[in-house]
Amino acid sequence: MKDEKKGSILWVDDEIELLRSHVLFLREKGFDVETATNGDDAIELVGKKAYDLIFLDEMMSGKNGLETLAEIKEISPATPVVMITKNEEESLMEEAIGSKISDYLTKPVNPSQVFLTCKKFLESKKIQGEQVSRESIQEFGEISRRLLEPLDHDDWVTLYSKIVAQEMELDQHPDLDLRRMLSDQRRECNAEFGKFVERNYRQWIDGKQKGPALSVNVVDKYLIPKLQKGKPVFFFVIDCLRLDQWLIMEQYLREWFSIEKEYYYSILPTATPYARNAIFSGLYPLEIEQRYPEFWAEGGDDESSCNKFEKQLLDKLLERRRVQVKPEPKYVKILDSEFGRQIENNILSYASNKLTSIVVNFVDMIAHGRSDSSIMKEIAPDESGYRSLTDSWFRHSSLLGMLKTLATKRDVRIVLTTDHGSIRCMRGAKVIGDKEASTNLRYKFGRNLKSDEKEAIFLKDPHDFKLPRSGVTTNYIIAKEDYYFVYPTDYHKYLSQYRDSFQHGGISMEEVILPVIMMEPK
Repeated sequence: MKDEKKGSILWVDDEIELLRSHVLFLREKGFDVETATNGDDAIELVGKKAYDLIFLDEMMSGKNGLETLAEIKEISPATPVVMITKNEEESLMEEAIGSKISDYLTKPVNPSQVFLTCKKFLESKKIQGEQVSRESIQEFGEISRRLLEPLDHDDWVTLYSKIVAQEMELDQHPDLDLRRMLSDQRRECNAEFGKFVERNYRQWIDGKQKGPALSVNVVDKYLIPKLQKGKPVFFFVIDCLRLDQWLIMEQYLREWFSIEKEYYYSILPTATPYARNAIFSGLYPLEIEQRYPEFWAEGGDDESSCNKFEKQLLDKLLERRRVQVKPEPKYVKILDSEFGRQIENNILSYASNKLTSIVVNFVDMIAHGRSDSSIMKEIAPDESGYRSLTDSWFRHSSLLGMLKTLATKRDVRIVLTTDHGSIRCMRGAKVIGDKEASTNLRYKFGRNLKSDEKEAIFLKDPHDFKLPRSGVTTNYIIAKEDYYFVYPTDYHKYLSQYRDSFQHGGISMEEVILPVIMMEPK
């Protein structure tokens, strides 16, 4: 019994009878093979039927291979064409490649050569998919086993990195029915990660237990050592950038930069007013309020007003560390594409400074834009689509333009990081509280806040997490896993409105575990 047909092949050669054994061999292997003895017949066949692969002789009477190739590509540009030639001249190969051949074989061809070429073009996706499926199932089992063991903060970085790598691998194989399994495992991991952070966070910030580098350590650990080497340093902070989004961006930068990647944990809540101010100041929010009250807006809820003083906070941090930066450090905040293009066009003018800090808000805008726009949600309906949206933005962004330009300056050093990530919120958590409570979906502060302890951390005293409190009765709740807060009033309306939106402020691997990138031009 013959194998199920594996794909349709057109073989074009004016001496096709001499290749009859190859044609029969491929048919025995399960391929549907048709033949043509000249370019005109081949072009007519391609116009009538879609082929999966075409073998095309380079030297034929009448239309030669290159002429035939040009007309085939006009009819069916996506069909892979393998040219078969006796001529290995470089100029011919360059012309053929320029005409978009997919590969070439040199006469005389042998059956195994032809067969492997067919498998490469017609079965590689299937073979790769089967391999990815096997490896993914093994990885699922390994991660499930690891969750039964005690994990430290470095173990969680490793585990999260593996999950992200799996997800991005599956992006390349959308037909594999493994996404639900991976989604369930991610949710299971986030449940355990939330418990881990809840158990240890207070000891980390009090210095009673050695923990990961936190937001307050980023400048000390990663930026200042670069400044002390005396070369110009650019410090990019990209708002709301997750690890998977960075890995998408990284693939476009490897050509120009040597890249080193480390990780740190965001402070809680994983929101811009807290986490980004902590990066630039080297202080926890409570410490900022106590030491520099003029730089801390009351409440810490309005992101636009609460991050007005990042330059001043960084200047104060460098002053406390006795790090002299002359000329005075520059600070730029990019909130829209037009201003981003202006900075891109003038980025080299900043290279004479010892330190330039650039905050980029675009990734946060992608997250909010998707939540607010039905069209954006249709473009990016899930995690894979969200990564694709990031890819499209970055390839056309002023940020990529800036980095490519900086790659031309051999002495420039770049430190790139983010303040927090985001999570796709899929489950509502009922919250009860005063009507004056903050409006955030992943964390809230106010009076008499209550939520299920399985779904959120409750902070009766914000000082326990080194957070400010606007009044004696102020408390915080911080969402775990993929929950988002919804009030009982009009519960189902808002449950539906905010479900499947990317939010930040809570405790999840996506929001907390963040990359820090050090780059040097090659």
